[in-house]
Amino acid sequence: MGLFGRTKKSDRPERRGTPFDALVVGLGNPGSKYARTRHNVGFETIEIIATRLGVKLKASRDRAFTGEAHIDTKQFLLARPTTYMNDSGNAVGPLARRYAINEPLKIIIVHDELDLEPGIVRIKSGGGLAGHNGLQSITQHLKTQDFIRVRIGVGKPPSKDAGADHVLSHIPTRERELLDIAVQIAADAVQLIITEGLDAAMQNINSR
Repeated sequence: MGLFGRTKKSDRPERRGTPFDALVVGLGNPGSKYARTRHNVGFETIEIIATRLGVKLKASRDRAFTGEAHIDTKQFLLARPTTYMNDSGNAVGPLARRYAINEPLKIIIVHDELDLEPGIVRIKSGGGLAGHNGLQSITQHLKTQDFIRVRIGVGKPPSKDAGADHVLSHIPTRERELLDIAVQIAADAVQLIITEGLDAAMQNINSR
């Protein structure tokens, strides 16, 4: 069956210890040429959370840089895939299995969102994928789209055909300043989801 259905014991990567409370994945593209682009705000958010919590991200066997984090009694994994955006599911699927994340609502994906104005941050549970290739890849691997998303607005491109150029191109200074604030808010959002729960986090973040 699918990732969240029954699986044979042999299908699960070996890992000792108790199941984690959450898997938090920031989406983006690896490599310096993509750093600070709109498409990589998910990566930036993971780095911020790691810095706040004193977590060092290290290369793992599951095609991601990962770090185990704790807030109070909550234990969760931070992950930044080393796949390209369009293949994000190749990292998320194996990570979810290894860390015994057996419910979609324990997976938090941080990503750029064309349908929100630059700098706006919103939390969403499930729903459509809005043509986002990273989310589509994750859905294919998890066999569900009911995971939590922390969406960071990057605004719409001038035309539909310019989507790829928009998310990968240089960002004007003023917009970059908005995104620098937004990734901090997105980090707040993730921490709120983990500590206070989804509903409380949505009420706090989505009302801003």
